[in-house]
Amino acid sequence: MLTKRIIACLDVAAGRVVKGVQFQQLRDAGDPAELAAAHSDAGADEVVLLDVAATHEKRGTMIETVRRTARELFIPFTVGGGIRRLEDAVAVFDAGADKVTVNSAALADPTLITTIAERYGSQAVIVAIDAKRISGGAKFEAYVSGGRKPTGRDAVAWAIEATDRGAGEILLTSMDRDGTGAGFDCELTLAVSKSVSIPVIASGGGGDTQTFIDVFERGCADAALAASIFHFGLRHLADLKQELQAAGIPMRWPC
Repeated sequence: MLTKRIIACLDVAAGRVVKGVQFQQLRDAGDPAELAAAHSDAGADEVVLLDVAATHEKRGTMIETVRRTARELFIPFTVGGGIRRLEDAVAVFDAGADKVTVNSAALADPTLITTIAERYGSQAVIVAIDAKRISGGAKFEAYVSGGRKPTGRDAVAWAIEATDRGAGEILLTSMDRDGTGAGFDCELTLAVSKSVSIPVIASGGGGDTQTFIDVFERGCADAALAASIFHFGLRHLADLKQELQAAGIPMRWPC
């Protein structure tokens, strides 16, 4: 049985890790390189760094921040935010990333997914989808620009297209659950997981151990990503993995 992955996320703005609730009320969480090293030492399977203000500020990814963080890691490292063309992805890979995530630019021009995949392979391209329930119902809309702008696109349909375009994974964030610790949106995760043939990373809402069990079992996620609960000491990553292993969720072991 394939092991499930626990991924630590670093949302970065102005060179610092930040975290809020539902993409708002951001507060400082520390230095990205230091936090990346700490999460790696604690047993994270991967680290994701997202330059959350890059698209909104119409600039590229902060390459020096990527380079400093990459030096601290010996586990897979993914970077996103501000990647609008192949040259942006090349710069991020050259700075030490193993994978890139694309979101706003990919929705504007889906051929970007294929272009990067043809250069580096699908395994190196993650399409990030920030999804929000429509009027509290069972449909989900994709948002861009750090969750600031609705697109009118159905999130599940976009995940299917992204897969067809060459994405290797989907990073699926529930905007409704982001930063709440109330549990991942298993309905959203399952809807995407059963519609695509590539791994789905669940994001938004991670809290106690049961929330992770639920998203792996009910949501059929291949990996779960969290930020606040690790940054602010609400959960120790190694303890979480031990508890998940004990509950029958296959983890990379030892961590």
